[in-house]
Amino acid sequence: MTKPVTIPDIQKRLEILSQELIALIQQYQLDAQDPLDVIPVAREKVSQKEDYIRFLELSLEGRLLGEAAQHLEAANKEN
Repeated sequence: MTKPVTIPDIQKRLEILSQELIALIQQYQLDAQDPLDVIPVAREKVSQKEDYIRFLELSLEGRLLGEAAQHLEAANKEN
């Protein structure tokens, strides 16, 4: 997959990531009440190592894409 470089590209990629992440959340009933508890809850409830790694990958990629979108928006406002 190509690296998203525009806000619409980032939004599309985030939508794809979100759908996969939602499926994992539902499958393993990951119901952390506090965002800081998400990783410990996932570590406890996700029984398949591959799914746990994928959960972490999706979480990290989503975070990075969100930050990239913020930087692009800020750069666009400066111009």
